[in-house]
Amino acid sequence: MQTPDAGTSISLDPIRLEVYRCLLLAIAEEMGAALRRSAYSPNIKERRDYSCAISDPQANPVALGDHMPVHLGAIPQSVEAAITAQSLVDGDVVVLNDPFCGGTHLPDLTAVRGVWVEGSREPIAYVASRAHHADVGGLAPGSMPLSREIFQEGLRVPPVLLVRRGDIQLDIWRLLIANVRTPEEREGDLHAQLAALDVGVRRLTELARRRGAEALRAAFGALSSYADRLVRAVIERIPQGEYRAEDYMDDDGTGSGPVRIAVAVTVRGQEMRVDFTGSAPQCTGNINAVTAITESAVRYVLRCVAEAILGTSLPAGGGAMPAVTIVTQPGTVVNARPPAAVAAGNVETSQRIVDVVFRALGRALPDLIPACSSGTMNNFTVGGVDPRSGEPFAYYETVAGGMGAGPQRRGLSGIHTHMTNSLNTPIEALEHEIPVRVRHYSLRRGSGGTGLHCGGDGLRRDMELLVPAHVCILSDRRQHSPCGAVDGAPGAVGENWLRRAGTWRQLDGKVTIEAQAGDVISIRTPGGGGWGSAES
Repeated sequence: MQTPDAGTSISLDPIRLEVYRCLLLAIAEEMGAALRRSAYSPNIKERRDYSCAISDPQANPVALGDHMPVHLGAIPQSVEAAITAQSLVDGDVVVLNDPFCGGTHLPDLTAVRGVWVEGSREPIAYVASRAHHADVGGLAPGSMPLSREIFQEGLRVPPVLLVRRGDIQLDIWRLLIANVRTPEEREGDLHAQLAALDVGVRRLTELARRRGAEALRAAFGALSSYADRLVRAVIERIPQGEYRAEDYMDDDGTGSGPVRIAVAVTVRGQEMRVDFTGSAPQCTGNINAVTAITESAVRYVLRCVAEAILGTSLPAGGGAMPAVTIVTQPGTVVNARPPAAVAAGNVETSQRIVDVVFRALGRALPDLIPACSSGTMNNFTVGGVDPRSGEPFAYYETVAGGMGAGPQRRGLSGIHTHMTNSLNTPIEALEHEIPVRVRHYSLRRGSGGTGLHCGGDGLRRDMELLVPAHVCILSDRRQHSPCGAVDGAPGAVGENWLRRAGTWRQLDGKVTIEAQAGDVISIRTPGGGGWGSAES
């Protein structure tokens, strides 16, 4: 079978198409490796909270490294926002983090650069690197506060030129660095993002020179067409009908809750409509999600379903997905409007969107869809002054939980799932970077739901603060359990605890603490749901 691109006369057979797919994915992965190895912060070099991608000239994704699934739908919107706001020339780099203009939440800073080849008047592609910066200013160290509006969350950056024709614009650079608590670390991570773009530009230029720019354009178009055909093939194998589900966030961090997220998935032939009408209005607190997050969650679920139905993954990036229509109502928790607070929408609400879409599809495909995983990233931020250096520190991490069981397997324990693909921060790295001591780190035995296949267990992580510090925890599934599937039992809810002066007291799921030296923060994460009846 030959796969022609509508904009070129070049056709690619399946073998050549697969070669291009792997080449482009390898470039995106190499960009990520350069970013990770050059970064300063443990959040990037240890947890790997970053993504790198390649887009075609129309900003459609053609390759996204296997990094953070929550960026699946977000990076394309960032690229589109960047090229719409700025007229780029060779050597220009646009940066942005505005959730209402292509971003997700303020700590995720995206850098975008065009790729030119000799003789081209327009870019043949765009490369992008996105990384979670451990501090971008705002109300609290770590820039993940219990905010009520986006202005409390940090420096909001619309698409601006950070690099012009290869030269860093020092006025923009100084503005960014002047608004953060940890300037040296931020500068190091920013330089790492720029280095990742250098790698992408160099590799794509080499590829275009070796195989021809026209062939590269043909590959972009063919990969998008191939992804569309795969998506339609997946949808065609789902029984036709409308499938509904709902679930809840515990609260919005201001005392209001529970917060409903509802979906109706309609399958007709080779097309799917994913309608979130009926979800709660946007909240006072910071669990609001922008459309980029909602799209990322839907894309992720479809990639998982494709793997289950076809035994193959959608191409990384996945193209524009014309077969899938996503409906959200402006001003709701899944399509927030400014000046809504959104810090936790990216990390918490995204997980619940995945849960409800999976549960809806589980009504159509009960023998393929897994139980709910822990459903929260258990975000922990801490900041203060490090007595070893006399300088401010700001640290962010997420704590893993239990994976939901599936029809063929039990859930894994102590693992990040769904919208986060990050790693557990090693204790040695954590204690080296900031003044804390890890007092307890173990699996939370028995927290996974029972069933024919049991859900994975969550974790317990106790951290002693060695200095006074500002602590913020953004977590969920402290009231609403991760659901089981096909009569499997739910996973245990998570818990947060504080030990002060020898006395333990339980904390809310979303809480800010002015911690004293010697305080111990204990985060105990949810287990995954079980799959199938335990009696069977």
